[in-house]
Amino acid sequence: MRIRAFAAVMAATVALPCIVQAADLEVTHWWTSGGEAAAVKELANAFNATGNKWVDGAIAGSGSTARPIMISRITGGDPMGATQFNHGRQAEELVQSGLMRDLSEVAEKGKWKEVIKPASLLDSCTFEGKIYCAPVNIHSWQWLWLSNAAFEKAGVPVPKDWNEFVAAAPKLKEAGIQPLALGGQPWQANNLFDALALSLGGKELFEKVYKDKDEEAAAGPEMAKIFAAAVQARELAKGNNVQDWNQATNLVITGKAGGQIMGDWAQGEFQQAGQTAGKEYTCLAGLGLNEVLATGGDAIYFPLLKDEAKIKAQDALAETIVDPKVQVAFNLKKGSVPIRGDVDMASANDCMKQGIAIIAKGGTTTSVDQLVTADTQKQKEDLMAEFFSKEMTPEAAQERFAEIIGSAD
Repeated sequence: MRIRAFAAVMAATVALPCIVQAADLEVTHWWTSGGEAAAVKELANAFNATGNKWVDGAIAGSGSTARPIMISRITGGDPMGATQFNHGRQAEELVQSGLMRDLSEVAEKGKWKEVIKPASLLDSCTFEGKIYCAPVNIHSWQWLWLSNAAFEKAGVPVPKDWNEFVAAAPKLKEAGIQPLALGGQPWQANNLFDALALSLGGKELFEKVYKDKDEEAAAGPEMAKIFAAAVQARELAKGNNVQDWNQATNLVITGKAGGQIMGDWAQGEFQQAGQTAGKEYTCLAGLGLNEVLATGGDAIYFPLLKDEAKIKAQDALAETIVDPKVQVAFNLKKGSVPIRGDVDMASANDCMKQGIAIIAKGGTTTSVDQLVTADTQKQKEDLMAEFFSKEMTPEAAQERFAEIIGSAD
């Protein structure tokens, strides 16, 4: 009896460190739409399976609403356990200020440099040779989402590219259908413009402007064509009375709008609505014009903490994010492409398979968030908000745009 009792005590003692190491970890993010919430649940469940607990810190709105709150908490001494930022330079100053954890050991253990593709994703997490974030997914903005029912009602074929979409717009209007769905938040207009720049202007022009910060190219005739297309988009978007991106997507889902230029996360909303690609809706990568996608997306950063149990939990979350099974489960719900090329995505829908194929054959460029600072993006957002909401001439808008690019870093 004593032996059994002693064994039970020893077993409890051995198990105790595991219990001590488990921790609640607050994770802040702006994944709040239906499809996004379904994806977050997959990630949270996988993390909870490690013995730790995901404490959801969702912030309603968009990244432009959430990021200032997140940054204020970290700089103000009230850090969360982990937080979302987009791939790029949004957390650059926090890293430079020594407020974020170095994940290099976790990354080396998981062979991140070998499995995470394209390399630009991990490059965006790297500062002075150290890795400070875990990439979650690959998103691209260059997608035109179309309501098949809307075009059937208008009596015109579903467009095969942006030009056909513009040509079909009068018929949509005659049928009482909003041609282009566009939410009222500045980031949506800004990214719509960048989608036009890459899909209509091509990779060379896109990289000259955003990678090389070529002010002459930004002010030149090729970019003037993009502003002319943006004028078309502005006209087609008149009459919108929604703010959030998923509200605009819902207009397409319900056939109240013909189409929307939005990132591939829109797939999650169509899936939540029970719609199938090729049946109720159509997706056109590169707006049907150019099979090049800018590989942006999301990453999770980990603020410096003093609690050892929470630090261990941070490591567990970072490992969970990159786990192959989690990558599949999360991205199938999110509508994004996994950061790993060694996972089985046979169950992906047709739109996701388009994106995977384009990325696999190297039809990519770096996203604007990775190429310019958050301050430059904010200047662009302010400009595009004014351009899309007012009768600002394309010439005046391009002049200001070139100035922003010329002073960007």
